[in-house]
Amino acid sequence: MLKKIFATMLVLVGIAAATPKDDATALVNDASKFLKANGKEKALQEINKPDGKWVKGELYVFAYDFQGVIVAHPKNAKLVGKNMLEVPDVDGKLFRKDIVEAAKSKGTGWVDYKYKNPETGKIEEKTTFVLKSGDVILCCGIYRD
Repeated sequence: MLKKIFATMLVLVGIAAATPKDDATALVNDASKFLKANGKEKALQEINKPDGKWVKGELYVFAYDFQGVIVAHPKNAKLVGKNMLEVPDVDGKLFRKDIVEAAKSKGTGWVDYKYKNPETGKIEEKTTFVLKSGDVILCCGIYRD
């Protein structure tokens, strides 16, 4: 019995110690598993839902193709179908090129840039986890004050 209590405590401590980066990574990995199990079309439909399974406040999964076209975005449906590769952040950084390059070259990685936080309406520092999943690049970013 004592071992079960101790094991439960360790799990709870591990959960409490999760960082926003861990949460972003977990959302993307879960979306990738769903994509592989259910296909691209169903996965993109779910990612596009504003209240979908991979939307957790400021954290949300979005997706690009390898040309820089946004193929799913739960917070801004107007972006879906647009090629954003040459659109810079406020500092002129072509961060989407970095996202595509990370997916192509390593299959995964983190990309830093500035972006408007849909929760606060302010331009904030953001770092995004990138994962190649088939012919889609799944992403989830965290805002840093």
